Amino acid sequence: MVASSRWTAWLRRDRNPGPTAGRPATPQARLEELLSSVRAGFPLAPAAHPAGHRCSCDRVGCPAPARHPVSFAWQSQATTDTEQLNRWLSRDPQANFISATGRAHDVLDVPAEAGRLALERLAELGVEVPVAAVGEDRYLFFTATRGTPEDEDEFWSSELDSHPDSPTEHPGLRWHCRGSYTLLPPAALPDGTEVRWVRGPEHPLPDPLRVLDVLTDACTEVGAVAEEQWLIG
Repeated sequence: MVASSRWTAWLRRDRNPGPTAGRPATPQARLEELLSSVRAGFPLAPAAHPAGHRCSCDRVGCPAPARHPVSFAWQSQATTDTEQLNRWLSRDPQANFISATGRAHDVLDVPAEAGRLALERLAELGVEVPVAAVGEDRYLFFTATRGTPEDEDEFWSSELDSHPDSPTEHPGLRWHCRGSYTLLPPAALPDGTEVRWVRGPEHPLPDPLRVLDVLTDACTEVGAVAEEQWLIG
């Protein structure tokens, strides 16, 4: 009973992260939050940001407003160089940032309802994991990366050109690995949605397969399952 109460209190604290929620109040606070991800080894690249109710890229009918990199060369741009991060922010203080997956980390992306359930179960198992929330819609679980296995038959890549950017077409789990990316807190979307840390990048990155087991069960329980249990990309 005592252990259960402790986990309940821990979850309440993580679901209501107080001053770390949403976009930090000052440019310096925002920089510090991005630097915490850099220190964790997450490679960053600049992304589009809200421009009123539109995407800053000005593309008519942008399919992923404020969710995409600003350059097609984002994979080569992505870095943990703090000086480069400062230069990007000096040029565009409002920029969102993405983190390239499949290098230092992967990301398991699930509906928020399944994410909250999985986070509670992972806590009970003693599994620590950085988690970001995309508004009230999605949870992003940051895990260790599979990298490039010796047996390429066991490897899959994330081809962004072959899958929609919008998770609404894939209500279950998405695994972002090599060739993919996710928004990194703090970030904002044109509809007012904020991307914030639920559990910050200072937490260790767990084995993705261990987290996958819990997430797939949670997605099944809340009915967030497409024709395929999860999608790579």
